Amino acid sequence: MVDKYPEGEASGEDMEVKRREDAARVLAVLEKTYPRAACALLYDTPLELLVATILSAQCTDLRVNQVTRELFRRYPDVRAYASADPEELEGTIRSTGFFRNKARNLIACAAALLERHDGEVPKTMEELTALPGVGRKTANVVLGNVFDVPGMVVDTHVRRVSRRLGWTKHRDPVKIEQDLSLLLPREKWTLASHLLIFHGRALCRAPVPTCSSCPLSGLCPRCGVVKAK
Repeated sequence: MVDKYPEGEASGEDMEVKRREDAARVLAVLEKTYPRAACALLYDTPLELLVATILSAQCTDLRVNQVTRELFRRYPDVRAYASADPEELEGTIRSTGFFRNKARNLIACAAALLERHDGEVPKTMEELTALPGVGRKTANVVLGNVFDVPGMVVDTHVRRVSRRLGWTKHRDPVKIEQDLSLLLPREKWTLASHLLIFHGRALCRAPVPTCSSCPLSGLCPRCGVVKAK
């Protein structure tokens, strides 16, 4: 009887199983390393998380949390955003960057919530991404953290770390999300996003990662890493 696969070769299915097993080992290490990994944005309601995530574009979570302390006090509900004076809102969120565009999106998003969803934040990807200023990243943050709907958030940290791990070769966030969603168990998507973000901030930084103290040193192929500490 002839072996189906010559020695040293494996089927595409076998290779995919191994990739998933390797990814599971990576997540297990990251879970032990970052046991408190969670959404870094501060919020109490779905609307607050939606607003904070819109503001987080091209801005640090730390800065957003500083801004939203006052923002949430001034605009306590969706009607307050929908009727907000644009210049006043811009002044409140100015330090998050791109404040004019973000203010327009917040006002338009709130108006759409009132018109289409009785002022409530919807619970599906399709409805969320139909709102002004809401893309897949923002939608996945909201779905995963307030509605317990698994979502694979792809931000700059997730993109960088997943490429270095060899989990994707893409740079486009949507394609990266697709690759990671196929590789990782659905129930792990939200947590995996938090873990990769924490790891990207702590050790796997750009442009030079701290590979010498990384808990993944024996598991990571360091794809694209040309210089490391």
